[in-house]
Amino acid sequence: MTVIDVQKDTTALTLTFVAEFDAPVDRVWQLWADPRKLERWWGPPEWPATFTRHELHEGGTVNYHMTGPDGTIAGGWWTVTAVDAPRMLAFDDGFAADDGQPHPDMPVTHAVVTLEPVDERRTCQTLVSTFPSLESLEELAAMGMEEGMRQAMSQADAILAEG
Repeated sequence: MTVIDVQKDTTALTLTFVAEFDAPVDRVWQLWADPRKLERWWGPPEWPATFTRHELHEGGTVNYHMTGPDGTIAGGWWTVTAVDAPRMLAFDDGFAADDGQPHPDMPVTHAVVTLEPVDERRTCQTLVSTFPSLESLEELAAMGMEEGMRQAMSQADAILAEG
């Protein structure tokens, strides 16, 4: 089923994705905790991700890049602000410049992921991205963030089906 709801709230400056997966919380958590699984779904199918650093603890750093169909490289980074495995992950999320450092001209969002059991075999995942300004929200929305995240999350079902 994957993404079941998307809410854009211009007052709260948030973009919220709610997804449901046919797997228990522990297995869905592995989609975030295992960088090899994360790179199989983070980013739309035509922009696969490669994670080069993955420190999933408070204060940890995550570095990655996505490769476009024409070979374009788009870098990204997270600074992990909170972890309560296997139920919650929070991080600052931004674009990286060519040198791998945070891109000074691109907004940084704050993401909070929560995983809650629907029943013994299904999990509800909520991802809330909070933006520093309405302009930032509109800029990233215009870049295709909503559709990209829908496509990205839709890839998780196949990973979870592998067992």
